[in-house]
Amino acid sequence: MLRTHKCDELIAKNIWEKVTLSGWVSNRRDHWWIIFIDLRDRYGLTQIVFDPEDNKKAHEIADKFRSEYVIKANWTVRARPEWQANPKMKTGEIEIIIDDSVELLSSAKTPPFELDEHSEQANEEIRLKYRYLDLRRKKMADYLTFRSKMANYTRNWFVWKDFLDIQTPILANSSPEWARDYLVPSRLNPGKFYALPQAPQQFKQLLMVGWIDKYFQLAPCFRDEDPRADRHAGDFYQVDCEMSFVEQADVFDVVEDYLLDITKDLTNKKILDKTPWKDKIRDAWKFFTLTYEESMEKYWTDKPDLRFGLEMVDVADIFARSTNEIFSGIASDLEKNRIKALKVPNGDNVFSKTQMKNFEKYVRQYWAGGLGYFQMKEDGLKWPLNKFFSEEDLQEIVDRTDLKEGDVIFFWAWEKKVVWNYMWKFRNHLAELMDLASKDEIVFCWIVDFPIFEMDENTWKIDFEHNPFSMPAWGIKDLEKQWEDLLDVKGLQYDLACNWYEILSWAIRNHDIKSLVKAFEKVGRSENEVKEKFGAMYEAFQYWVPPHGGFAIGFDRLQMIFLNEENIRDIYAFPKSGSWQDLMMNSPISVENELLKDLWIEMISEES
Repeated sequence: MLRTHKCDELIAKNIWEKVTLSGWVSNRRDHWWIIFIDLRDRYGLTQIVFDPEDNKKAHEIADKFRSEYVIKANWTVRARPEWQANPKMKTGEIEIIIDDSVELLSSAKTPPFELDEHSEQANEEIRLKYRYLDLRRKKMADYLTFRSKMANYTRNWFVWKDFLDIQTPILANSSPEWARDYLVPSRLNPGKFYALPQAPQQFKQLLMVGWIDKYFQLAPCFRDEDPRADRHAGDFYQVDCEMSFVEQADVFDVVEDYLLDITKDLTNKKILDKTPWKDKIRDAWKFFTLTYEESMEKYWTDKPDLRFGLEMVDVADIFARSTNEIFSGIASDLEKNRIKALKVPNGDNVFSKTQMKNFEKYVRQYWAGGLGYFQMKEDGLKWPLNKFFSEEDLQEIVDRTDLKEGDVIFFWAWEKKVVWNYMWKFRNHLAELMDLASKDEIVFCWIVDFPIFEMDENTWKIDFEHNPFSMPAWGIKDLEKQWEDLLDVKGLQYDLACNWYEILSWAIRNHDIKSLVKAFEKVGRSENEVKEKFGAMYEAFQYWVPPHGGFAIGFDRLQMIFLNEENIRDIYAFPKSGSWQDLMMNSPISVENELLKDLWIEMISEES
């Protein structure tokens, strides 16, 4: 037997027991002729003692041990001397004295970085190249353990709720998720390709046709899109779910119950109650709820962080009366532009003059034209451009934003989409500087009533805003509108925001084949194109399909939030780097021409 106990199990009740432990040498200390070694595995640490008076041969072997050597030994548990007890360690009351034998199972080279709390300071590329060593850190072991608990909890929860865990194909066809596909050539079908699924979208809807009324899986998804801190390169996992005979409220009930349960049972997070926000949200569901339009106008993002306030207030009508032609000109076209104000309580006392000047530099990196602000002093609102406003208008700004002495109000006046791009980032930047977002708190917020269509400002053509399979809020009659009115059509599509991340998306599906074809026709795609690209769904929907809807929760992103981690790469066992490479496995790699020939692929050099 290579071990009788794990390295965190032995406590005072085990004193004088004979045990066998195996593990890695974490630390070695020599005190005169006695050698102390901390033996480590993924469960914890145990201190062992090599005293030549107890076992001279074992002491001679241990004298050769170095960091990360793998050893096995037969020992006796004894109490630590009272002055050496370590209450911070689970095994801090005991130590192991070698009175039998010790064996070196495997020696080790010196690791390329320290495997302790300082290892995060090592270059990330080095840590990813030697990921198997990086996983020996307690933090990484804890992360993988937590991920395993999350996965098992999720599967058990949905099975308990009568959902069937069904695996959908990995070699599939292209799915319209608006990212590039990863293509896999078919050797037996020359010139044709599979696509790794961006999501199991079509398969789970087909399951609804097949009487599987409650489906879920922890689904692997593949998208060829640029990585970022909250999005892993290439592949990710989602809690994928679909249900028949449901409306939007039924889907919300399932999601809310699952997230409330897993947050309560696996974390110490406090879910903020929506009671203080009653005037700003609906009462229909447990989570906060905002329409897409409300979210964009108040927070300038469809994934707002509601752990703190800092709402945007519309002041365009006040600026329209300004004698400054720039402000009044911007305010004259609110189809294209926005003028918003953001109050920062006590900001005049919190931020220095240098910080206030640096805020303008901050927003300029996101293509902002500038940043204005008022300061609320004892004798009223102060700003170099006060002269362009009447006293009545200045007072209206104070009243509308509820300014108090010491507050600062920032404002933006520019094209709507430009402002949307930087306003929410600046809001989060302020919250970070002022430490307004507690890592111990969590807030879920439904975003509903998304537009189904959008207009490309370059081509002036109508296209789907996001998901072409969403049910219009008023059914097929919404799709009878003229093209200029289509931008007003809302879908039964929803996202769930949490602590400024989007963690869920999807919709109630458009299960009426005529309505689905009509939706594609509105964006210039014919019925034949629908048949060609979504042939299985088109054919299946001829055989009666129940009303259905579903969701996909970003499993990895939810884990990020639970663990207060800012980089999604750290919650994977074997992540890709920021440049899409697996530095440990040295992939992607070039492929020999003979293999490419079998796949009917020919490489063409860039020069040709």
